This record gives sequence, structure tokens and C-alpha cells, in this order.
Amino acid sequence: MSKLVIIRGNSGSGKTTVAKALQHKLGHNIMVISQDVIRRDILWVKDGADTKALPLLSELLVYGKNNCEIVILEGILNSKWYMPLFELAKKLFGNNIWAYYYDLTFEETLIRHRTRSSKDDFGKEEMQKWWNEKDFIEVIPEKIISQDISLLNTVEMIIRDIFV
Repeated sequence: MSKLVIIRGNSGSGKTTVAKALQHKLGHNIMVISQDVIRRDILWVKDGADTKALPLLSELLVYGKNNCEIVILEGILNSKWYMPLFELAKKLFGNNIWAYYYDLTFEETLIRHRTRSSKDDFGKEEMQKWWNEKDFIEVIPEKIISQDISLLNTVEMIIRDIFV
């Protein structure tokens, strides 16, 4: 039975870093679906209501369900814009979903952003435009990740959660 891990939060939270660390720690047959890779690198489309990324993300979720042990979906994934994706996730994975939301201050995301290799791609102004405080999914319960939980502790917590 496939499992789904959802990691969400504002830009600069640490979602991609955690997703990659989980994939490496868990081993083969772990699929990471990164909203940024799909939207910016593969499709080169803007985010928003009715984004062209949504159909491809949905197809990848179906593929992951049918072919992978664990699927990790990560991104800002605005709860309103991506509601169809979350509803599909519930239909596909049922109770085998573990969702996490980075609930950080804007200032903390700026600090974390400065440590990224892509720190020069965008800055404070863009991040402020994208900021969406406490954007929880209503249809899937999310565990909160606060700024005092380290990368290693976050990865270990998620692994414990999905294998208990």
C-alpha cells in the first residue's frame, strides 16, 4: 500500500530540503513531486487559481500511487488553489497520508532563504507577495513544523510517523 507524505509551507521554509533528505534516507522507490520543479522548470507556468501545473501534479500523484512505495509531495501548494489535488490525494491514498505544514514567521523564512543556493533568484519582495500565513488544508490534517525543529529531527519525526 503506497503512502503519501505532503510537506507544505511558505517559500524558504525548508520543504525541498526535507523532501530530498527523506528520499535519500528511505532509499529506492521513493518519489518526490516538487511543485517548483513541475511549475517552474518543466512547464514554466505561473502559480494561481487554475494553474496549468495542477493536471500534471495530479497525474504524477496517480503514477506515484500505482508505482512507488512512498510519494512525497512538496511545495507551497496554496490550500485554495490546490484543493482538487488534495481531494484527489484523499481518494487515492485514503488514510495513508501524512501531511506537514511549516508554520514559520516571515523573518525566519528570509533567514533560511539566505542559505539556499537559489538565494539570488528572488528576494524579500517576491517572498512577501507569495506569503500566505497559516494556509492549512481543511480536508487533510497537518502536523505543524515550527522553527525550533531541526532538519534532522523533522526527517526522523516523519519517518517515525509513517512507519508506526
